Amino acid sequence: MSGRDATSGHARAVTGPDQPGLVLVVDYGAQYAQLIARRVREARVYSEIVPHTTPVADMVARRPSAIILSGGPESVYAPGAPKADPALFSTGVPVLGICYGLQAMAVALGGEVGHTAKEEFGRAQADIDPTADLLRGLPARQSVWMSHRDAAVQLPAGLVRTASTDGARIAAFEDVARGLYAVQWHPEVVHTDNGQRLIENFLYRCAGIAPTWTTGSIIEASVKSIADMVGSHTVIAGLSGGVDSAVAAALVQRAVGDQLTCVFVDHGLLREGEREQVQQDYVKATGVRLHTVDARRQFLDALSLLPDPTGPEAKRKAIGREFIRAFEGAANDIIQAQGREQAGAVRFLVQGTLYPDVVESGGGEGAANIKSHHNVGGLPDDLRFELIEPLRRLFKDEVRAVGQELGLPQEIVWRQPFPGPGLAIRIVGAVTEERLRILRQADAIVREELSRAGLDGEIWQCPVVLLADVRSVGVQGDGRTYGHPVVLRPVSSEDAMTADFSRLPYEVLARVSTRITNEVAEVNRVVLDITSKPPGTIEWE
Repeated sequence: MSGRDATSGHARAVTGPDQPGLVLVVDYGAQYAQLIARRVREARVYSEIVPHTTPVADMVARRPSAIILSGGPESVYAPGAPKADPALFSTGVPVLGICYGLQAMAVALGGEVGHTAKEEFGRAQADIDPTADLLRGLPARQSVWMSHRDAAVQLPAGLVRTASTDGARIAAFEDVARGLYAVQWHPEVVHTDNGQRLIENFLYRCAGIAPTWTTGSIIEASVKSIADMVGSHTVIAGLSGGVDSAVAAALVQRAVGDQLTCVFVDHGLLREGEREQVQQDYVKATGVRLHTVDARRQFLDALSLLPDPTGPEAKRKAIGREFIRAFEGAANDIIQAQGREQAGAVRFLVQGTLYPDVVESGGGEGAANIKSHHNVGGLPDDLRFELIEPLRRLFKDEVRAVGQELGLPQEIVWRQPFPGPGLAIRIVGAVTEERLRILRQADAIVREELSRAGLDGEIWQCPVVLLADVRSVGVQGDGRTYGHPVVLRPVSSEDAMTADFSRLPYEVLARVSTRITNEVAEVNRVVLDITSKPPGTIEWE
């Protein structure tokens, strides 16, 4: 599938799972919208999230097999609250409304929603009709997770009530003939009994979708799509050593073999030992042809020349631009080495872009631009390559599963994520060689101590952040110090869309703090970031 990226307008040859069985999750601003999409995928059905502003015609043009309306924080009667277009419910596409989605569906079809006498937040007991299509086979009374002040009080014509709770007389309804279903509770959260079973009932029974979206089907579809797209052209892949670029390159290698050359750009923003690891481990594991570019001076000069060298967005976009310039130079070198004509010979660039990158970079109408990922919103306008992004629709844990299926080594598949812009976005302030040295040294200590404690498999990643423009007073020996603080950001996550801070043992934190303040002369304070995502992103910049 080819198209243009909504964040930049660049031509993108997007490969991957665009197949029958697509489920669209319409986001009404719910904190659980991502979780709904994940639960659908866990049922081996492909799903994507779209904003509630998406026109019905655009949704139908995607030929979805089902649509799910998420929850949301608004009251359906509040000024400016998002509405459901009544036309959605006459398309013939099965629809499931969840929480706010139930209320939006009820109002759009002519029913009534009102403030309930008893609000429900947390666990509630639901009395359900286990013969209803959506609730078939579920217990007649079960625990569900509620989060509402409003509820449906009058059903639209043709809909049948199928469940109730103390705070919601109409806690679920359906119209089997029109394929319309709704529940007031949240089946996507683990606190709801039989929640995944309800979702699977909707997908398999109500929508008639077969659970065919598997790791094997992703690989098969991607390899065929890439091979058809590339033809006889030469392809280069940006390889960072992380799991995303490694899996993307492995997919392309399986599709086109020796037509692929991987390009590793040393931009001077790497962690200690990163370059050597990529040059040895990945090449040894895959046998891929690797071309290394030493662009350390190029990137540092570009960052130093920014009008505001401290700005996170400016850093990310400058790094994205310089990556492309480095890839262009590498493409010319590769073609010359192969003795081929340069014009049009390297047409495609492979990137390990993931679905969370697209979402955070404001991909799609109505999506907020949280930060421009260097490989999405940070690309230059004069990009000469077409992009192949076989992972663009996958979450991180799905990428790891694909990597395992492709036979990549465990140390690559389970490597902690490291951002393409590298340490530049872990320095809050301007990037200099001296600040990179300080951060690199502190980061190496943290990674060493986490590995020694056997914690590598228990945390998602642990960014170390240098607050380069902040100093604090300390005392070491008999003297006063005025050094920088560093921040530890250990987080646990499945897909990078949400995260919680990891509860590291105090003795490990103590060793890390002692070593950093003793071994890194410029640092006299180590602090711990205990913010979840949301509200904080995993990276500080």
